Amino acid sequence: MGEQRAGGGLESHMPTHRRNDSATGEEPMPDAPSETRAPPAEPEVQSSLREVPPAQDLPRGTQDINANGSLATPVVGRPSPGLSRNPSSCSTNSNEKANAEYLTEGPNRRPPPTRRSSPQPARPVEPPVTKSTLSELDVTKIIHNPKLRHDINYDPELHFRPNLDGEKGRRKQEKANQFWNALLDQLILFVMDRETFMSRYADGKWCLPALLTAVRDIIETLVPQRDRELLNEGLNVDLLMQQFNRGVADLEALASWLSAVLKLHCAPMRDEWVDEMYQELSNGNRNNDPAELVKGMRSLLSVLEAMKLDVANHQIRCLRPVLIEDTVHFEQRFFMKKIQSRKLSVLPAREWYKAAQSNAERIYQHSPMPHAQAFGNMSIFFDALSRLVLPTTRSETTPCTFVFDEDRLLKLRSDMYDSICLEICMRKFEDLDRLSKITHLSTRVPSYVREEGALSNRSSGEFVFVSSRPSSFVFSDRGSTFSSPRNSGELCAQPSMDFAESRTKALDLYNSLLALLHTAPPANTSREKWRGLADSVALQILRYVNAPPSLPGFEDQIRNAVTNIEEELFQEVAAQFQQRLLAELAKRVNEFKHMSAVSLFSVATGGRIMGANRPSESLRDRNNGLFGERVPRDPREEAGIDDMAVRLAHLGVLHWRVWALLAYEDSIEEEMIDAAAVPVFEAA
Repeated sequence: MGEQRAGGGLESHMPTHRRNDSATGEEPMPDAPSETRAPPAEPEVQSSLREVPPAQDLPRGTQDINANGSLATPVVGRPSPGLSRNPSSCSTNSNEKANAEYLTEGPNRRPPPTRRSSPQPARPVEPPVTKSTLSELDVTKIIHNPKLRHDINYDPELHFRPNLDGEKGRRKQEKANQFWNALLDQLILFVMDRETFMSRYADGKWCLPALLTAVRDIIETLVPQRDRELLNEGLNVDLLMQQFNRGVADLEALASWLSAVLKLHCAPMRDEWVDEMYQELSNGNRNNDPAELVKGMRSLLSVLEAMKLDVANHQIRCLRPVLIEDTVHFEQRFFMKKIQSRKLSVLPAREWYKAAQSNAERIYQHSPMPHAQAFGNMSIFFDALSRLVLPTTRSETTPCTFVFDEDRLLKLRSDMYDSICLEICMRKFEDLDRLSKITHLSTRVPSYVREEGALSNRSSGEFVFVSSRPSSFVFSDRGSTFSSPRNSGELCAQPSMDFAESRTKALDLYNSLLALLHTAPPANTSREKWRGLADSVALQILRYVNAPPSLPGFEDQIRNAVTNIEEELFQEVAAQFQQRLLAELAKRVNEFKHMSAVSLFSVATGGRIMGANRPSESLRDRNNGLFGERVPRDPREEAGIDDMAVRLAHLGVLHWRVWALLAYEDSIEEEMIDAAAVPVFEAA
């Protein structure tokens, strides 16, 4: 069996970086995985929401969604296989290390209970998973969560998972472990010294009643209204605690009843987990084993947490079309309230757009901007947006209007940095390869040839040594050993086969550099990542040229080229990539700008759902030949520009629809300032 866990509050899935939710004032929300994103810490927890399951696959006890798209009652969907049985690392682990902490067996067994001091009064009483910690998974919280509603436009696999990342996740795990240790201590004290237990917890404030109350409250949110009366009868906490204090509580019967209720309302794939929970509680009750009882209770809380996650993720999947279609109106209302209440200022964004206009006028000098017909009235915006993702642009210049897109812009900037550095490395390889060929060719010519050529003013075709030594040199452009006086001296002529070999070698090198990039260790910035890769990249380049395996100074040259963004070569390549990106953006924007929000989502992300490289037929047209056949593209030629253009066009079109009238073409904040200033002028 996999790990079983029950942890604290839940937050969103965000693979490669943390989100800044300060602008929203909301609780943390689920993240989307980056388009090229890094593997999460616990991949088995992260399920994919690919399609709404058929009716026969829905869990038992499903409920309906109203025609307007709102949920009348929670809908439980069959979770995808990826969402396995460890919703939180704060619960019981089935591996040896975790089991040793809570069971009496194993090399790391706990000290005998009778030798321990009394339970520490500082132990927390609140269980690690409660109705309150799971409240952000309620459908009302989902539909009023602005960051989630924005992210759902970009990631078809967006879903909830427990937030166990960083310092906050560590604190949750520690808090959960403290609770379960406290419960175990209390149960042992109850068995070994009941008088002390009763005097210490006469007020009834200890872990077990708090846990049973939390279990009942969570189950109430998972079952229909008609079943809640039966729930109060079967899980009467006050009655159970009275029976427990008198030593007549039948925990095995309670486990059997809970097992039946959970199986009735959970997804079928959870049945095995429920059975294990029942077995652990039953064995603990029969054998008077407090450790086994605690293990079963942890499994119970883990099952409930997983069920709540299944419900929330199914609701996201069902509500997605409604939420996406209403994105622009919802965000405009949300940000309008922020602006009116002076919690958000769009004046810096307005200044950014005006600066982009001035910059375009300076660059193009009143001549038509490139791709103006494709961009329409968004020409200035997309020209500035294409420059915003360049590594040579300072991140501080990002307007506040991109508050929900900061992670996506950072990922695009990181991808652009990688593409630029790969191109720089390939140019270094070409320079070194060309130099090595010239050096190698000159060493093949005997010294008397070079000396005679230096002393003679005749053309290279008049060398007389060729006819007298016909088999010694192969200087003909056809590679013939019978060289003619006309072409024998063309030392620098390149056979067509050499060009094909050079192209193949360059392609192999590019793919090997890509492999190095994909296996690079995590780094805080792209510059740090490439600084660490510089030595390996230099060695790989040297392997593909006829050069010494160690060339003094070459590693430093590569390191400086890929980390110094102020260097002329880096600036040159970045400018070329910006123009290539702008050209691809024009094609995508021309296609996207008239689409509805749902159609835009389907076209821009549909390829990633199906696992194809292009989202739709229209996005594949550019790669098709004259008769529709697939034309392979050189990875270096493509350089990820097409994928970046799709992502940036999707982001830009949606952003413009929300903010054009609020900040760019018009400024609501400026109008508010002008309106507030009118009475002052009249009074004057």
